[in-house]
Amino acid sequence: MFLNVYPREKYLKKMRPFFDSDIIKVITGIRRCGKSFLLKGIMNELCNRGINESRIIYIPLDKRGFKNIKTPDQLEEKIESKIEDDGFYYLFIDEVQNVTGFESVVQAYAEEGYSVFLTGSNSYLLSDEISTKLTGRYLSFETYTLDFDEYLDMKKYYYLDINPNMDTEFSEYILNGGFPKTLEFPDVSTRQVYTRGIIQEIFEKDVKTRKRISNVAVYERVQSFLLNNYAAPFSISNLLDCLKDEGYSTKPSTVHGYIEDLKKAKIVYECNRFDLKSKKAVKREQKYYLADLAIFFAMNTDNRLSFGPSLENIVYLYLVSHDYQVSIGRIGKFECDFIARDKNQNYAYIQVAYTLHGEDAKATEKIKEREYRPFREIRDGYPRYIISLDKFLDQQEGVHHINAIDLFLGKVKI
Repeated sequence: MFLNVYPREKYLKKMRPFFDSDIIKVITGIRRCGKSFLLKGIMNELCNRGINESRIIYIPLDKRGFKNIKTPDQLEEKIESKIEDDGFYYLFIDEVQNVTGFESVVQAYAEEGYSVFLTGSNSYLLSDEISTKLTGRYLSFETYTLDFDEYLDMKKYYYLDINPNMDTEFSEYILNGGFPKTLEFPDVSTRQVYTRGIIQEIFEKDVKTRKRISNVAVYERVQSFLLNNYAAPFSISNLLDCLKDEGYSTKPSTVHGYIEDLKKAKIVYECNRFDLKSKKAVKREQKYYLADLAIFFAMNTDNRLSFGPSLENIVYLYLVSHDYQVSIGRIGKFECDFIARDKNQNYAYIQVAYTLHGEDAKATEKIKEREYRPFREIRDGYPRYIISLDKFLDQQEGVHHINAIDLFLGKVKI
């Protein structure tokens, strides 16, 4: 049906058990992360199974011939025009939020037994609207930009050159990011122009049209602050002080609102702290991670790599995209980068470091002490990991030291 579409097996395998179910499947994620191609990949797989194309209804609401569909009646009329009989159909609607009040239409088809797939560009689709109208009738599948393994696999799929030196390839991946379409462009500067366009599109379509931005300059400054301080402890008071020093007068509630907009648009993800001693979440000094590192490099003139935060950001995305529940660990006065919990309620404690090796033996010892020290405060028996880019691994104190690239490529697991 759709030729030459890279199949994102990472997500297909999660959705495959529900292909024939009448539960509505909702695919969310930042704009341009590949949701539409995931839909096409599912349609291709159905055709390869022997499903006749006439049983597959595809409504891309952002494409020519469909952009004029704005009301539930128009959407239903378009769907009905493609139905030939009372049999079983697969219904795919791309960018469904373009139709105000779409919920009643898709729910009606699901109740008739159709298998319905939807994509939306932001979490307004779930958190503010659809959840109240489709309670218990849908499953959401969060989609992320290409991880490093997918990035390499997609390059291979389209016969693009891959550097045999994985360290070099990984550095390029950090700069290039994982927005799938960037692989079509020949150089970093062109890819960054494309990524800046995505951020502008998100602002125009996902933020500005959803709520009135009272002060665009403040919104852009809040966005810049979060982008430039990704993977660092966040303090709302520091941000307010920064805005005040720059001459911006605004209320904390306004800033909180803008941060929520950035989260809902999937530009950033919030990771809260968890205190291991009190066993409670700590609602302050959380961290924000970028949906894709290309966002940082596209929005800044400085392309120098800061491997520590960059690696931490990529590890965070790896964990959440593999369905781990992730928080930042606080153990007394020490911090553990991540506490990860899998679907079976198994925990893992993770420290992320660019390297455990310093300029000399004294510097190396200092780095190792910093990374190992939080683990000594943990009293339970769950595994502990240090993830770094080191080739020579340092196994001591019962801590598993693993190479980040090996982890991302599936050669080792947590």
